[in-house]
Amino acid sequence: MRGFQARGAAAVAELDDEERMVVARIVADVGLLLGGEQFGMADPGAQHARDADDEMDGIFAHLKGLEESLAEPDDPAVLRLLPSASRDDRDVADEFRRLTEGDLRDLKVARLRTMWEQLSEDGPEWEIDAAEAMPTAAALTDVRLVLASRLSLDTDEDADRLHGEIELATHALDTDADDDLGIDPERVWLGMLYQALTWLQESLVQYAMTAEDADE
Repeated sequence: MRGFQARGAAAVAELDDEERMVVARIVADVGLLLGGEQFGMADPGAQHARDADDEMDGIFAHLKGLEESLAEPDDPAVLRLLPSASRDDRDVADEFRRLTEGDLRDLKVARLRTMWEQLSEDGPEWEIDAAEAMPTAAALTDVRLVLASRLSLDTDEDADRLHGEIELATHALDTDADDDLGIDPERVWLGMLYQALTWLQESLVQYAMTAEDADE
């Protein structure tokens, strides 16, 4: 994986086939979480994508818990994506949600769908026009919020603890000591995905800020 770098009027990152499929899959899952339709089902290449997914069963096994929880009515991940306007006044919060939530959901799903379509293209390069850099960064935030909810990352200390767990797991796997340490492979795998998306988002935001400075 290579972070976003400037190329003409676009930002370009590189992901191998496995990385693209994993990121596209989690993007589609977050779209479902927000009430969108399953991405790609009406697409002529959808069967090919499903066949490819079958070949990736081992990799996607760690996402099954995430997918199974998408239908929870009071999902905390949804509350992170669509927070209440007021914590103290329930009537105000409910009215604001009634007036704005539909449009906000549609906007978020549209951004996620665009990102999914880009990731579903052939080739290692993920190219984003300069004008779409910040909307894409916002979509990556939504994906990271869902992962953060699943990983129970509420504070900086939680994030530091996860980082330590990943380092410990990496060392344990390198030394074949993972069984002795009681490592949760699903948590570590999702944590590594969370870190990778954070890094990608940071490189995209940095590109956008540099491009904005150049325009000025």
